Amino acid sequence: MPTLTTIIQTHALGPRPPVLDGVTYTPPAVPEFPPNPNPATPLTAPTAAELAAHPVMLYDGVCNVCNASVQWVIRHDPKAIFRFAALQSPIARELLKHTTIDPSQLNSVILIDGAHVLTASDALIAIARHLGPPWSLARVFLPLPRFIRNAVYRLIARNRYRVFGKREACMIPTEDVRSRFLEIDARA
Repeated sequence: MPTLTTIIQTHALGPRPPVLDGVTYTPPAVPEFPPNPNPATPLTAPTAAELAAHPVMLYDGVCNVCNASVQWVIRHDPKAIFRFAALQSPIARELLKHTTIDPSQLNSVILIDGAHVLTASDALIAIARHLGPPWSLARVFLPLPRFIRNAVYRLIARNRYRVFGKREACMIPTEDVRSRFLEIDARA
């Protein structure tokens, strides 16, 4: 599979212009995972087809505002388009191994949408676009220069623990949404 040298910005209209934030991504055909630290909850490996059909939102699993954002996306995603994984999970580390993103740097939501990887404000706008109206109207922020959008994003991200708090562990999804979280096998 060819390596992308630029990120493609998800846009509702026309061709997708490149995003120049230096992230390179090659989607894995079948990810290889490290040994599962908890065999009681088997890991599920997304296939390339699943990654193409369902955008994956990687989030900071111990951040209260990030967890609230995931819950918000779940409530506003009746078609169950999105899949989720905490950045701290083995699956997120495996997916990010194919990018130039350091998984130990938990400073941005990351959206893997097919072969496209989006971070910070680009990821948020793409998530909103997938949710449809009225949320897709967030694309009005696309003409705003990325350095301004991302500066606001980074300001919130830097202060998220102090303002919104932090959990001791990643959230445990409820039974009705468990299948949408990649690190938990729905059959478990």
